[in-house]
Amino acid sequence: MTYPHRHPTADHVEKKGIPVHEHTSTGHRTPPASHRRITVTPPEQQPPAVSVWATAQTSPATQRKDRYSPDSTAHPAKMLPAVAAHAIAHYTQPGDLVLDPMCGIGTTLVEALHLGRRAIGVEYEPHWVTVTQTNLDLAHHTNATTIAGRVVHGDARQLSTLLPADLHGQVALVVTSPPYGPSTHGQVSTGTAGVHKHHHRYGNTLDRGNLANIGHHRLLAGFTRILTHTAVFLRPGGHVAVTLRPWREHAELIDLPSHILTCGRQAGLIPTERCVALLARIAENDLVARGSFFQRDFIRKQRNNGLPLHLIAHEDVLIFTKPTTSKATAEKGTPQLQFRDSVHAPLAAA
Repeated sequence: MTYPHRHPTADHVEKKGIPVHEHTSTGHRTPPASHRRITVTPPEQQPPAVSVWATAQTSPATQRKDRYSPDSTAHPAKMLPAVAAHAIAHYTQPGDLVLDPMCGIGTTLVEALHLGRRAIGVEYEPHWVTVTQTNLDLAHHTNATTIAGRVVHGDARQLSTLLPADLHGQVALVVTSPPYGPSTHGQVSTGTAGVHKHHHRYGNTLDRGNLANIGHHRLLAGFTRILTHTAVFLRPGGHVAVTLRPWREHAELIDLPSHILTCGRQAGLIPTERCVALLARIAENDLVARGSFFQRDFIRKQRNNGLPLHLIAHEDVLIFTKPTTSKATAEKGTPQLQFRDSVHAPLAAA
């Protein structure tokens, strides 16, 4: 059994500013580093070096209140702000650059700005690019920060053509999450016709350019390509945090985390930690699940049919590191950390 430890950030590298084009949150050119106002996270607020992240002590709605626009609610698979914030505070320092190549509503970018980090993201769907820009503007308004934040419209599989070359080797942390099967959250409305689920699908389901709309194997190939591109922008020793979870297909569990581990190795990254980000609140003697109406309904029906399923109460967080030497790159196929067996099975909450 190996316990993960706090990783020091890589040696200081020159922090180049993010070029300002369309979709910038400031509307003007980024001021010199000496003039930027950085919100430093006090030491007592730094997250502890643990493998189980207590990221659901407050509800998702509470975490997003006054920090995200109402339009953000419609996204079918939003990352918990506390998950992004924990990773950013743990693996970066104020002023570092954080990247999310599939940023959705911009959760990673917004939390990075609130923690005094620079942020850049890419999003495939134009509507969510607009929502992300609104959320970045809101972060600047509420936090009075002048730190640069930017969202770019495009396909993350073409990342090297979307972001400027002067950002190569400058990113301290990548935080992202691939689409995972049909297990999106969605919204619920009720009426005389009964319960209706909406906003539970990724964009146009006929758009084959969207990773969420292609088969499992093509999804893995596309995500490997994205990780390969992000490695170019990572600085030596930089980290990639991928949040994801297994899903059920015809009652069979699809072990997406294990597949993504392989994707990371194929992209030249070294797996260094496997953590869990709780989706349930830690109570005195138990976990209090925060499952959606449809998740609970699905579990209830499966139990009535004799299948003893439980609500999944956590997301896996896979941490990869960019090698600092060419020798380490050559050895990337060898795991650098023995993952704990207890983390491979989903935590459950009744």
